[in-house]
Amino acid sequence: MKHRTILALALTLSLTAPLLGQHDPTDRRHVKLSRTSTAPFSDGVLVGNTYYLAGRLGIDPKTSEVPKDVEQEARLMLDGVKAALGEVGMGMDHLVSVQVFCSDLAQYDVFNKVYRTYFKENFPARAFIGSGPLLRGARFEMQGIAVR
Repeated sequence: MKHRTILALALTLSLTAPLLGQHDPTDRRHVKLSRTSTAPFSDGVLVGNTYYLAGRLGIDPKTSEVPKDVEQEARLMLDGVKAALGEVGMGMDHLVSVQVFCSDLAQYDVFNKVYRTYFKENFPARAFIGSGPLLRGARFEMQGIAVR
């Protein structure tokens, strides 16, 4: 009788775990947006229904440079976030938390003007962090967590 109870409990847990948001932590999908990149990281990692986005910079895809225009850089960065989310069938409204690193906090208002245009209703929880210099001379870098 004891073994049947344990077996029934194990079966119940295995069937309901996906409904409770449980997942196998080894079941991961690594996303690489650039198939030619040799960078030692993924652009994002999907684990269950949670997508962990690596930091994105606002780099012009034509020149591989950070644009001089601050608004254009912010748009390119957010477009990169949107593209990374799209790789796993998500959109900006799936973001629940983001961290924005900014090399010049005087750009806060300019960034917010652009940022607002990428969301329909609810904004993700956000930290806006003065970071000092960023890779490639960027003014902004954003990473985030999205959930289906």
